[in-house]
Amino acid sequence: MAFNRAVPGPQEPFELSWELFGELCRALAVKVGREYDPEIIIGIAAAGVIPGAVIAAMLRRDFFAMKITRRRDEQRVRERPEILSAAPPQAAGKRVLLVDEICDTGETLRLALAAVRSVGPREVRTATSLVRKGGYRPDFWALETGALVIFPWDREVLEEGRLVIHPDYRAVLKPGS
Repeated sequence: MAFNRAVPGPQEPFELSWELFGELCRALAVKVGREYDPEIIIGIAAAGVIPGAVIAAMLRRDFFAMKITRRRDEQRVRERPEILSAAPPQAAGKRVLLVDEICDTGETLRLALAAVRSVGPREVRTATSLVRKGGYRPDFWALETGALVIFPWDREVLEEGRLVIHPDYRAVLKPGS
């Protein structure tokens, strides 16, 4: 499926609207349904549960979540993924689709894949809404970009009871935009 919206380059942020995010999930669900037909969907929490649940609903499959967090390593140089909840035992003997919202280095997906494989699925494949150019390649993705991606659920956060631009994006987003 082709999208009519130009994807910005790496120097400018790419703000996904809820509408475009929905279209990406729809395109991904159609592709996965035609080429793989999973029996269950596992979303990587936190943000991967959003596209995972949408895809599971569209494919009418059971949905499960697996929690993985990112923590700074000892040198505080980069964040490393860490599993906080085990892979669902319901994956045993099933065709599984493992979903995250975006893929860059692939560290989170590789960690989740190992955890899911430990429960003995018949087969497991990976999918993301977006993939970063030059990064790890999941089995399925809807859109590829080199830009900083700002998801609609992540653009604003609550601070002292008010919605404000997420601190990570204040330098690249203009107030009132």
